Amino acid sequence: MTPIRLCIVGADGRMGQEIIRAMDPGFSLSGAITHRGSPNEGKTLGDLNLPHPEVRITGPETLSEILARSDVYISFTTPEAEAVNAPIAAGLGKKIVMGTTGISAEQMAAIRSVVEGKTEAVFASNFSVGINFIAGLLTRIKHLPASYDISLAEIHHTGKTDSPSGTALYLSDIIKTARGYSKDVHGRIGKGKRASDEMEIVTMRAGGVPGVHDVIIAGPNEMIKIEHTAFSRKVFAEGALLASRWLMGVNDRKVHSMRDVLGV
Repeated sequence: MTPIRLCIVGADGRMGQEIIRAMDPGFSLSGAITHRGSPNEGKTLGDLNLPHPEVRITGPETLSEILARSDVYISFTTPEAEAVNAPIAAGLGKKIVMGTTGISAEQMAAIRSVVEGKTEAVFASNFSVGINFIAGLLTRIKHLPASYDISLAEIHHTGKTDSPSGTALYLSDIIKTARGYSKDVHGRIGKGKRASDEMEIVTMRAGGVPGVHDVIIAGPNEMIKIEHTAFSRKVFAEGALLASRWLMGVNDRKVHSMRDVLGV
């Protein structure tokens, strides 16, 4: 079976490196791209003690060239980079797996508009199988009585720049749709009761935590707590590779979610 050829953008970042480590013989690496000005540009993956040691890390100007010999564009970068790179990948008809977080609603709408109709893609703020299984469960909270409140809490490493996390916002959107919440509350101070239209999200940043997300479902006399803990970033890399495999069997030129990949 011919390996799926991957172009990894943000290859020297935390997630890019995890994906390279998680690749099995069903994949080959056609290129590793970093941002302009990166200290790793020009180095080989071997210099970073990564598999595929002969592959050289190149700048964004090589994207089109590398995509020409790739099947899938995998990207964990910045919103600004995606605004430039995703249209190039879509224009070349390459499958897209995008895990970049911190993208605004306006930026996401712009990216989706240039991808849909041209190629197949999976966009996800979290590629964990467990998180997306929980997301499927949360669609059912619409059946709970109105007296039940739902809140979110998340913890990530101190180097994470976006807050709340993309995963918290992903789960929050599902909860808000199911419960009719329209106002976000990020922590509380002073006096005042929780209003019926409020969605609570508490964010913490500590140490090297890869990611912890808690969903609290509380009624007058009971509480349900659903917690997801990522032991390492490998779980997200494995999910991105799973999405890449899934996309190779899809030909509808649509943007999908990780829940579509899992069938939940």
